[in-house]
Amino acid sequence: MRILISVGHPAHVHLFRNAIAKLRSDGHDIAVAAVRKESTIALLRHYKIDYEEFGIDREVLLQKALDVPLRDLNLLRFASDVKPDIIVSTGSPYAAQVSKVLGVPHIAFGDTEIARTVAKLMIPFTDAICTPSSFYMDLGQKHVKYNGYHEIAYLHPNYYKPNASILDEIGIKQGESYSIVRLASWTSSHDVGESGFGFKTFREIMDFLEYLEKWGKVVLTTERVLPSSFERYVYKIPTHRIHDLLYYANLYVGEGATMASEAGILGTPWIFVSKSGRGYLKDQEEHYALGFHVDSINTARKKSEEILSNKNSKNEWKVKREKLLNEKIDVTAFIVDFIERWPQSYLEAKRR
Repeated sequence: MRILISVGHPAHVHLFRNAIAKLRSDGHDIAVAAVRKESTIALLRHYKIDYEEFGIDREVLLQKALDVPLRDLNLLRFASDVKPDIIVSTGSPYAAQVSKVLGVPHIAFGDTEIARTVAKLMIPFTDAICTPSSFYMDLGQKHVKYNGYHEIAYLHPNYYKPNASILDEIGIKQGESYSIVRLASWTSSHDVGESGFGFKTFREIMDFLEYLEKWGKVVLTTERVLPSSFERYVYKIPTHRIHDLLYYANLYVGEGATMASEAGILGTPWIFVSKSGRGYLKDQEEHYALGFHVDSINTARKKSEEILSNKNSKNEWKVKREKLLNEKIDVTAFIVDFIERWPQSYLEAKRR
């Protein structure tokens, strides 16, 4: 079977990379189409996944909109050469529309409820939409739910082993406390009207970082341009090593939902700061007590102190992590099975 997979974000590469390896080992031909974004391309190259670019990531929403016809055309050209039997994405409207033109199935593996505009553009041209069971929207007759999260596809112990050498790169001894802070760019199409920490000045950001330093080192990952005064918090860590950094951390607090989920699956306490939530994070918070969704900097401070002042929090979170992993499925195995046995896999899922 010839399978075309579309990726536009680093998280998409992680979601599909183990499935790509398994599908190839099973004898399928895999082609990957990618939107050019520095970290996305870096991951594809690191994992030695050949790809064809069909667009460029734009920060300005108007530019994103103007790029739609060109992305559609570029992807159609590439797909016409590949001649796929099936197209797979995380819910790309480009992939969905191209699949309809070519008359082949499109399977979407999505997980973001706030991406409503994208869903409206994608669903009419999509044959199946697979989401975590914690996804709180009803996407209609094509909707299939599974007991897992995207992040389990690459952070399940079957696929991920932590490497403590990351601690040397940030000057930390194993067992020392450190926190990770994530600042988002808020330029994605689904970020319109959203907000996180709500920092109005660089001084407010610095105050929060200095507050966390009372309990240990702080590592800052950011999509924003910050003054040189923040350089002491920023480390040049390869994109593929971020999960090692998360695994050994005592706290993740930030505006990135994916990183929050990754932290929980790795047994690290998380605080997600955002006006809107995610079903998979609500599931982690309510059923496994792995983190907290908050909507203000003041609450983020209080929860941070609550976690960091507890010397046993990492051990407690490891137990919670094991419970989660014991109850969730191997998501990569689900993705591979769903694709390989299409459409039987879909029919069976709808009968359950």
